[in-house]
Amino acid sequence: MSLPLPQPAIETGLDTTSVASVANVANVANVSDVSNASEIPAALEPPMAEPVRARKLSRETEDRAPTDVDGALARTDHVSHVVYWTIQIAALGAILWAVFGPGVGATALALCAATFFARMFGITAGYHRYFAHRTYKTGRSFQFLLALLGTASTQKGPLWWAGLHRRHHRYSDEPGDVHSPKQGFYYAHQGWVFDPRWNATPLELIPDFARYPELQWLNRWHFVPPIALAAGCFALAGWSGLLWGYCVSTTLLWHATYTVNSLAHLWGTRRYDTPDTSRNNLLIALLTMGEGWHNNHHYYMASARQGFRWWEIDVTYYLLRGLAAIGVVWDLREPPAAALEGRLRSAAAAGR
Repeated sequence: MSLPLPQPAIETGLDTTSVASVANVANVANVSDVSNASEIPAALEPPMAEPVRARKLSRETEDRAPTDVDGALARTDHVSHVVYWTIQIAALGAILWAVFGPGVGATALALCAATFFARMFGITAGYHRYFAHRTYKTGRSFQFLLALLGTASTQKGPLWWAGLHRRHHRYSDEPGDVHSPKQGFYYAHQGWVFDPRWNATPLELIPDFARYPELQWLNRWHFVPPIALAAGCFALAGWSGLLWGYCVSTTLLWHATYTVNSLAHLWGTRRYDTPDTSRNNLLIALLTMGEGWHNNHHYYMASARQGFRWWEIDVTYYLLRGLAAIGVVWDLREPPAAALEGRLRSAAAAGR
């Protein structure tokens, strides 16, 4: 059994530009008390990496060169482009071959479903609700497992993903947003992924988790888990296993995730009058295990539950409740009555 993680605090010795810069990072992360000290004796605390220097968050952006924490692959955009489009072309070919050719076997389809939903949980419960918003607590071992599942989704590392997501919430649908549909549907859906402004990991936005060396390692070597997964699928079911268990599954996973950035800001209903264009969408919620209740989420980001009503299906939350029942995760944050009733005065009151 792993020790409970100390609640990462933004330390006073980070050489920050101002107290406000620390407050900005905390607001983006939806952390209610950044000064919370660990109750674990110092001798039992896990080793941490050097503190990350925070800097002032700004709407203005510029191309940022990747650093060591991004890894070598981040410095070769052409390789990333080739890999990205090759996976999708291979997936399209596999689907066309299955439809107009001899079909596809049950083992390959089972691999596709298993790798899709396991990695979707890594994105929704891990990258999004844990690393980006810290809506529940867990131990260091399960924290690493969540990061590993998310990294296997081929959506880069946990520090990159969660750091940019915090920026998205800080400037949602405003100048400085990472993937607003106001910049065009294609850009919001997948074009932003190759925008050089977002190539580097914004460590200043994720200092709480950048303290863990194993997360820095995964962030740096984010291509290793996908390669291992692809090799495992090939070992289990040959070429059909590779094509369906990795290529088709990954392509579906990418575009299901992307719909939250694009379609969930264009299509659906708005329960809350948020300053952005977020919407609730049942179909997207079903595709993404609960992420489609996007207007709920933008109104109150600090909740582990995004389906605020009983009929709003949120599979990720159900699984987290199950994990909480056996002690793997704990302190799941719920939306308060004021949020459910729409009585929060502003987005800032919701933890923005």
